Amino acid sequence: MAAVEYMEQQARETIEADAQGLLEAHALGGVAGLVELVNLRSAYDPDRASFYLVVDGQGRQLAGTIAAWPQEPPQAQGFWRLELVDRRPGGRGSHQILARAVELPGGTRLLVGRDIQDKIRTQQLLRNAIAAGTGLMLLLGLLGGFALSRWTIGRLEQVNRTTSAIMAGHLGRRIALEGGGDEFDELAANLNAMLERIEQLVASMREVTDNIAHDLRTPLSRIRSRIEVALLKDIDRAEARELLEATMRDADALISTFNALLSIARAEAGSQGQEMEPVDLAELAHDVVELYEPFAEERAIRVEVEAARPVVVRGNQQLLAQALANLVDNAIKYSPEGGRVRVEAREAATPELVVADRGPGIPPELRAKALERFVRLQPERSTPGNGLGLSLVAAVAKLHGAELELADNRPGLVVTLRFPPTAQAARGDGLRAATAAV
Repeated sequence: MAAVEYMEQQARETIEADAQGLLEAHALGGVAGLVELVNLRSAYDPDRASFYLVVDGQGRQLAGTIAAWPQEPPQAQGFWRLELVDRRPGGRGSHQILARAVELPGGTRLLVGRDIQDKIRTQQLLRNAIAAGTGLMLLLGLLGGFALSRWTIGRLEQVNRTTSAIMAGHLGRRIALEGGGDEFDELAANLNAMLERIEQLVASMREVTDNIAHDLRTPLSRIRSRIEVALLKDIDRAEARELLEATMRDADALISTFNALLSIARAEAGSQGQEMEPVDLAELAHDVVELYEPFAEERAIRVEVEAARPVVVRGNQQLLAQALANLVDNAIKYSPEGGRVRVEAREAATPELVVADRGPGIPPELRAKALERFVRLQPERSTPGNGLGLSLVAAVAKLHGAELELADNRPGLVVTLRFPPTAQAARGDGLRAATAAV
């Protein structure tokens, strides 16, 4: 212990200084001067803290308050620890001293000691205080650890009860927050957000399942009815061909629905996010419009493309083409005969892809719902389609970090895909790569 060592070092230094003064007295006055000074110091020691012994060559006492020379050898650093009884008037009785011997010329020896009983008591008090403090800290640590463990176990048990209730089917249950803003509250908030998202996905899955059942039941029923008709009566070749063609159309509709669902799932999962490459939106717009021109001509709808300059983004060309095709298909499908559809690829503050029509549009309160799967704004579902077009566009936009905006064209609908500014970083490299490929 540093404090104990410091006190003993102070006692040793005091003894060394006292012995040095006596040596100087011996050098000046010989043994007689030394004896005189020892007797003087012994008689006038108000603290009764100093002890001396001067002996001759035969070990006889010449002066001092120590009865006899120690028989055992000195201990650490040449010092003794001696147990003495102080019989001087006002003495302290039995106590310990720290003493050091000095050899003088002619065989005379000097023993200088210092009372360390008070220091021993102080050391003992320090040890007791440290032991008591250590014990108290251990006790407080154990109590604090027990309280903390009980509190932690209580919070974890609350989480376990909530998760057990959720696994039992109560998806609306949430973990309670204590309001302290600690790590457990942060964990509970994150878990609650995750549970909220899971509940939304489960509800969405149920809705999608219901919609799939509704949309697929009709074509499957028609296919089955046709097969029954073909089995129950004899039909000629023309009737058989007509039944097969109708069945093939329904089968194509089913395949189209499942392909759309698969594309949405892949886009939302980001599984095609690694297949990014520079894509020119202007070229993409021309290709898609060229593909849909026959369909537009059947309804006397004019499709205009405004994409004179390259607008390059980094993306998945197949998914972007499918998303744009869905938008153009919807625009033509819902535009009145003789109407006009505008497809524009432009670079404003950010790269944008725009499809505008003159159809009935979508009311503002229904635009968010229109992006959900199997949502048909016509309750009777009389318009051809499966309600997955805008859902796919939303999934593709999310994969590319683009903003999808539905706005009023007065009349009609304007759909804007606004790509992030970071996509412009690839513009130069992508354009050079596209040019080199040509």
